[in-house]
Amino acid sequence: MLRLALAQANATVGDLSGNSVQILELAERAHAAGAHLIAFPEMFLTGYPVEDLALRPSFQDASIAAVDRLAGDLVQRGLGSLITVVGYLDCIDTGPSHAQVSAPVNAAAVLHEGRIIARYIKHHLPNYGVFDEARYFVPGTAPVHLRVGGTTITLAICEDIWQTGGPVEWAREAAASLLLVLNASPYERNKTDVRKHLCRERARQSGCAVAYVNLVGGQDELVFDGDSMVVDAAGTVIARGLQFVDDLMVVDLDLPETAVHDDTTQVSASLDVSTPSAGVIVNERLPELHEVYSALTLGLADYVNKNRFASVLLGLSGGIDSALVAAIACDALGADRVFGVSMPSVYSSEHSKDDAADLAERTGVHLRTVPIAPMVDAFMATLHLTGLAEENLQARVRGTTLMGISNQEGHLVLTTGNKSELSVGYSTLYGDSVGGFAPIKDVPKLLVWELARWRNEQAERSGATPPIPPNSIEKPPSAELRPDQKDSDSLPDYPVLDALLEGYVAADHGAEQLVEAGFDAAVVERIIRLTDGAEYKRRQSPPGTKISLRAFGRDRRLPITNAWREGTRS
Repeated sequence: MLRLALAQANATVGDLSGNSVQILELAERAHAAGAHLIAFPEMFLTGYPVEDLALRPSFQDASIAAVDRLAGDLVQRGLGSLITVVGYLDCIDTGPSHAQVSAPVNAAAVLHEGRIIARYIKHHLPNYGVFDEARYFVPGTAPVHLRVGGTTITLAICEDIWQTGGPVEWAREAAASLLLVLNASPYERNKTDVRKHLCRERARQSGCAVAYVNLVGGQDELVFDGDSMVVDAAGTVIARGLQFVDDLMVVDLDLPETAVHDDTTQVSASLDVSTPSAGVIVNERLPELHEVYSALTLGLADYVNKNRFASVLLGLSGGIDSALVAAIACDALGADRVFGVSMPSVYSSEHSKDDAADLAERTGVHLRTVPIAPMVDAFMATLHLTGLAEENLQARVRGTTLMGISNQEGHLVLTTGNKSELSVGYSTLYGDSVGGFAPIKDVPKLLVWELARWRNEQAERSGATPPIPPNSIEKPPSAELRPDQKDSDSLPDYPVLDALLEGYVAADHGAEQLVEAGFDAAVVERIIRLTDGAEYKRRQSPPGTKISLRAFGRDRRLPITNAWREGTRS
């Protein structure tokens, strides 16, 4: 009987000492629970993704040294007998015939009795950023099989499980009892079931159980949702962790004995179980809106806390976007760390000011009012702007006001724009687009409304005050930069706009495909023109939590200078 511990935990990129402390603490908990082996997520020791830190020799050396030190620290804490599998950044010598001598690689170290008894080196180092692995020659990796108490465990990292070859094939050839997969797989809507189906399929193909441990936490624009799981050789999920929270899963696996394989590393360890099992839980996947809201909350919390901001600041217009961002911020950080600013202009309606005040009362955020009309008048007396330039001036005065307060008081400014607006450039550069983080940057407008209603419903069910004023949800959206302005004056209705953008941005459908799908040709051409023309704005927008397969900045970039124009035959 193998008692396996999967340490679904939250690492910080570059914090080698802090991540090491987490490893030691979780190893102590696993040891106390009678675990024989504990596995940590992909590159947990360094945090993930490290992007261009991977290229820095000083960081490579520090990562390798931290693994060596960790092996000794485990012994000092009386944990030497616990087989500990840790993901980290390693490097290998590519030889004198290559321009880069030291190539960074994605690795896993197996620690036991104060030594690194095995290292698994993976081909690829996915990083969701700038680092270009194609520049480096990395020789083929060799399989790592651990033989523990008569059973064989094959190691794999992240993308290995997406391939039918490599560790999946090695596990089958070695008649392994367990394929242990270290992962740092970021959250995307509807991705969770894909992982489950993949684990089940690989279990059937390899003929052995699959244990999948995933990272949890936010890192810049990415958020990792955990959802670690264990699948038996028949493809049945026998344990499944929570989403978006740390979770130490301890699972008893009755694994068959296997024959000795040539490439096996023998681990001298007894698989006796001296303590009763706490039992395992197969947690259900969260409902979609709960899942998305949890991702947005965790993404914001970790961005603020890991970058050591004490508080956040945002403009409260009374509209749905700022209301949702304020609710997310309160849930992520606590209302005492959230500061709102109402900035009415001559065009601001009374209900907008009232709705901002209502939200502050419902949530407990700090609220101040800074009328912008005198500042706008001062600019207008000198610049004499009209039309759109005058409208944008109001937005820029608001942006300057927020940044001024931020500089003076040390708050991180949150931008409140949504993905629909970001797509078509319906925002003012250096105005409502200013800020250090954009929590709903990857959230389409219709989903903003859904999340707001869901959050209020959750509050009502628990007997708490719904955080978002009903009027902010129900009233027509407006930037209020001119009399009686509505978003619908400039854009198609959001059900049409979001559906069209889903086809163009997420699915890369061309103009003709969109028209064939039923969209009006004139609307298609206009929205495509706006979307393509707003690329320069998107390049200057702050980072924000990614929840979709095609988030702007990370997954979808167009040339700013771009003469290609989509057209239709109609």
